[in-house]
Amino acid sequence: MPALLRPALAALGVACLLSAASFASSGVAFAQAKPQPAPSQAAPSPQAAPAQQPALKQIALTDKQLDGVLAAQKDMDAITEKLPEDTAPDQKVVAQLEEVAKKHGFAGYDDYNNVVDNISLVIGGFDPATKKYVGVDAVIKAQIAQIQADKKMPAKDKKEALDELNEALKTPAPAVENKGNIDLVGKYYDKLVAALGDEEN
Repeated sequence: MPALLRPALAALGVACLLSAASFASSGVAFAQAKPQPAPSQAAPSPQAAPAQQPALKQIALTDKQLDGVLAAQKDMDAITEKLPEDTAPDQKVVAQLEEVAKKHGFAGYDDYNNVVDNISLVIGGFDPATKKYVGVDAVIKAQIAQIQADKKMPAKDKKEALDELNEALKTPAPAVENKGNIDLVGKYYDKLVAALGDEEN
């Protein structure tokens, strides 16, 4: 999977969960290629990167949108898996992504991504063990505890994961504005994790 993280996830701090997601088996953050330069190409310095991240446009999700995301995922993965690491998609790839999004009921690839970002915001707050919404901070704290208790994890990896998770706690995710999204994502939780979380497992 290309290392191009959707900006909204990076802005939420949820992207910091990527390296630790496999340790907690949560599937919290979902990476998709987005038709724009990779972060290293887009930002001249690490400090400038957060300021350039667009804010997540929160929307009230619908069953139709979630069904569309689930239906589109196989086609989206087939396109994005072929992309080289740290490379922005070319116009041909962008056109393919647009076509898949429209085929599955979205106005375009940006609309599809906004729906996925809204799903990710909500699913990032689900405890993977109980499948109940507890909030992103609670999920991060549980992952920290799990990593700290892991006796088999190499010290270097443990330190790196804990540093990222502690940093994520300092950048809180925005509150879910549309509370109905929590119940809706909960209804589709297993399907969403299976479809969108594959690249993290």
